[in-house]
Parts: sequence; C-alpha cells; structure tokens
Amino acid sequence: MSSPDIGEAEKLAVRAAMDSGWIAPLGPDVDGFEQDLAARVGVAHGVALSTGTAALHLGLLGLDIGPGDHVLTSSMTFAATANAIRYTGAKPVFVDSELASGNIDVELLQEAIETLEAEGTPAKAIVPVDLLGKTVDYTAVEAIAARHGLLVLADAAESLGATHRGRAAGSFGNASVVSFNGNKIMTTSGGGMLLTNDEILAQRTRYLATQARQPVAHYEHVDIGFNYRLSNLLAALGRAQLLRLDEMIAKRRALRLHYSEKFARVAGVSIFGGSAAEDNCWLTGIIVDETRAGFSPTELQTYLAAHNIESRPLWKPMHLQPVFAMERAFTNGNAQALFETGLTLPSGSALEEPQIRRVTGRIEEFLSNLR
Repeated sequence: MSSPDIGEAEKLAVRAAMDSGWIAPLGPDVDGFEQDLAARVGVAHGVALSTGTAALHLGLLGLDIGPGDHVLTSSMTFAATANAIRYTGAKPVFVDSELASGNIDVELLQEAIETLEAEGTPAKAIVPVDLLGKTVDYTAVEAIAARHGLLVLADAAESLGATHRGRAAGSFGNASVVSFNGNKIMTTSGGGMLLTNDEILAQRTRYLATQARQPVAHYEHVDIGFNYRLSNLLAALGRAQLLRLDEMIAKRRALRLHYSEKFARVAGVSIFGGSAAEDNCWLTGIIVDETRAGFSPTELQTYLAAHNIESRPLWKPMHLQPVFAMERAFTNGNAQALFETGLTLPSGSALEEPQIRRVTGRIEEFLSNLR
C-alpha cells in the first residue's frame, strides 16, 4: 500500500557510508541528516532517533511529562502515539475528530481542556496528530495551548512535506516528531526524528537517547537512558531520500488525482481529506456511504485482497481499543464513523504505471459487477 521508494541514489549513499567505516551508530551522516531535515522544515535542531515512537517518548520526557500528568491527544491515530504517553506514566485523554480531515476537533479539544480544569485535573500537554499526511489546524491548536499554558508535541509522523498555511509540518509546537518507517513518505527503513527550536530540549533528547552517558571517560550515569539513536548507515539512506522528497510527494499527489477521477462519478464515494493543496498525500483513502454506493468498504477490501491488492481501513480510534478502554475520551462519533466507512488504497510513489492500471482496473471491475 505504501512500499519504500528506493533507487540508485540511496544505494550509492549507503555504500559510501559503509566504505567510510562509520558502520556503528552515529557518524557524519547522522549529523548531516539532522542538519538537512531541520533546514528543510525550518527549525534549529533535529535529533535522529531509531523510530518515530522513540522520538515521541523522548519528546514527552524532555517536556517533563511523567506519572499522573494528563496529555490530550487525537483518538484517530496509530497506537504509537498513545503508547508513548503511557511509557512516561502519564494518562492519555482522547479527543475525537473533525469529519472532513479526521484530525483532532479543535472545539472538542477546547471543551476537554475546560472540563479537565473544572475537575481539578488539568492537562499538561497536547499531542495532536497529522492524519494520513494532512496537518492539524495548528493555528487553532497553538492558540488554545497558549491560552491554557499547555505544551505541544506535534505528531507529524505521517505529514513530512505537508504544510499548514505555508508553514512546514514538523515545525509546530514546542517540538514535532516525524517518522521514517518503511511505509512513510520517505524512509530510513526504520527511524524518526525530533525537530525543535528549543536547544535545551534537543540536547536533553540526544543525551537520553545515548543511554544518558555523562561526558567522562568511564561509563557514568545519573539518569535512566535509552538506546534510541539512529545508525549512520540509515541516516545516509535518509539523506538520499530527503533529496527526492518533493519528487515522491508529486507522484503520490498525481495518484490521489487519478483516484479522484476514477471515483468522481461513483455515488456515495468521496476522497478522504478534501483538498490536497497542502497535503503530502501519504495515503489516499475513500469514504463510502454504503446506502448510496451499494457496497461497503469491507466488500471492496475483500475483493482487492482476493486479487493480491492491499487496502486497509482507517485507524481504529484509540478510545475503542481494548487496551485504552479505561482512559478518558471526549467523543462526537466522527472517528468511529470514519473507521467504519473509510478505506485506504495503494498510494506509494514506488508504484509503476502497470501496477496503478492493475489496481484501478480491479476497482472498476468491482464497481461494474455491482450493476
């Protein structure tokens, strides 16, 4: 559905890193990757880490989130967002979605903050999530956070290359987190980065990510640390991928347009997320109104799977996950509705024209069989 898009440039970059002798974690490509991505996003500091989840975890620790704290976050997200909050001992408080984008509903967010304050258990931070490559309304989120004195760690794992009002995803809040997992818009196979203008936060993250070693000749530790740094070989891959980021976004955007045209005359089916103007089009999804379309997203998914084509529902909301069933949630039904009616389609920039024709051909075949 979103396989890695790797070419000769990436192979040459990794080979050069191997030939340099910097095989062990850290090295010049890690430093360079941090500088390259921070410059691309427009922030002062980047800290390259082993996963986006590690970046979330350390970002929260760096913001002094810990046991007993309440952290507001999007319910419509991958489990890593909520898991990272729990790693710190804090309590996630889930906030439902706006229907158009699936991103956090800012009016419901305001209500959740005020409710927690009135109950004497105020939140300490917000972790908004950019869903499928479309950024949250950060203008509203940052204004709400400022009014209530809340910290913001932006989960931009899925939105690298997107913008909000012309400003790059990854540049919002006290810090932002991006992911380079194998299915993301660009990849280091596995990896992530914390991006921030806060030098102290960047230094703290880098320190904790390298087992919290003190700067002495022997191994001295006064804090619990983590083995969370990105390797030099993977950073070399990331630097080459970053040079191709705009090209890969353009391919995904063209595929989004292609799907839009294919479904334009299908009653009850719409492209999820609306305008792609500032979206990185990481994944393209459809929303299916079964009563009008005459089919359910599950039926289309099953048909595609029978022809070895991957598709997948939108994220199951965290407040509906058994592991988080006891956590506080402010809901309006939108996230559940999107989960029940949404389906993501093959969206990767590595897809070749024959593969795209095969996918859309099977979709057309499925639709024609309904008539």
